[in-house]
Amino acid sequence: MPLPQFHRQGAINIQPNLVLDFFEERASSGLTDCRFPTASSGRRRAFDFCWCHKITCPLVTAVLVAVIGSLQFGYNTGVINAPAAVIKEFFNESWIERSGAPMSEPLLTSLWALSVSIFSVGGMLGSFSVGLFVNRFGRRNSMLLVNILPISGGILMGFSRMANALEMFIAGRLVVGIYCGLCTGFVPMYISEVSPTALRGAFGTLNQLGIVVGILVAQVFGLDVILGTKTLWPLLVGLTVVPAVLQCVALPFCPESPRFLLINRMEEEKAHAVLQKLRGTQDVSSDIQEMKEESAKMSQEKKVTISELFRSPSYRQAIIIAIVLQLSQQLSGINAVFYYSTEVFEDAGVKQAVYATIGAGVVNTIFTVVSVSSLWQHGIHVLYS
Repeated sequence: MPLPQFHRQGAINIQPNLVLDFFEERASSGLTDCRFPTASSGRRRAFDFCWCHKITCPLVTAVLVAVIGSLQFGYNTGVINAPAAVIKEFFNESWIERSGAPMSEPLLTSLWALSVSIFSVGGMLGSFSVGLFVNRFGRRNSMLLVNILPISGGILMGFSRMANALEMFIAGRLVVGIYCGLCTGFVPMYISEVSPTALRGAFGTLNQLGIVVGILVAQVFGLDVILGTKTLWPLLVGLTVVPAVLQCVALPFCPESPRFLLINRMEEEKAHAVLQKLRGTQDVSSDIQEMKEESAKMSQEKKVTISELFRSPSYRQAIIIAIVLQLSQQLSGINAVFYYSTEVFEDAGVKQAVYATIGAGVVNTIFTVVSVSSLWQHGIHVLYS
């Protein structure tokens, strides 16, 4: 019985029942390469074998270290939500020391809006620069190099109160935003290129999970009983340095993307060695061949400009789907929840607004996990229909 097509279609299209039936049929036929003697050994055992035989310690380590970038994105998205009041108070105190008069409410609102939104501006700038880094330095080395940004941004924000300079806080948000914009490209790219085809979708979902977990961690740390106080909020925003340093220490022990080594650097031997380490097997010829075929197809394709992308009928459906998916997320109002939910709950009369914010973060995390599970069972097109 040949391996069904689902094995080549990526994890998001895999149907678990097909996997189980495939292995059970082989077992019932007395074939020993299924690792269990009979179908009565159970569906669970067949399913476990299907997934576990390609998951190795180097692969898991590489993926988890990369996901630190996603965690950073989520953390810096939600970190200024809960302590908004005490940070605004710092803005006002800094202004009074300089001008001798308190800051007007419109000016305070404008500066706070700038502090929040400049993170997204930085993210936009960073996302445009992804290609410049990954094609020149590689996927892993790019993640390593840009960790200078959260370290410097965390220092700027962390010492802004000591220096009594609100400009340092705003500049730090911009720098960290640039880093997070870069991570939106680096992390998914690296994860997809080190993962086996059949597990690519599964590991890819860890990127989004890392983001929502980072948001939740930031909301919890922002409680006034932890770090969300008048004296400790600089430590809260400066904590972004810690995962950056951790990733700097761990990344040198992770392999470079085999696809980058093979296609960009033309170093087939290194790519072969990396794949053997990641797959836990000496025979990685199929992976090498797959990447070579992909490279050959890409070289034959015509390069398309932005204007052609929108004018060509052949790309129209894909463009519409991509835009609608992004709009469905951005226009849902979720960004306002991440940035301003504490203030919104306070204006609505909620007494413990910060706990309501954490509740929203918990719900967000739970349903991200649920969506990952549903993705495996039904596929992404069913979830959006």
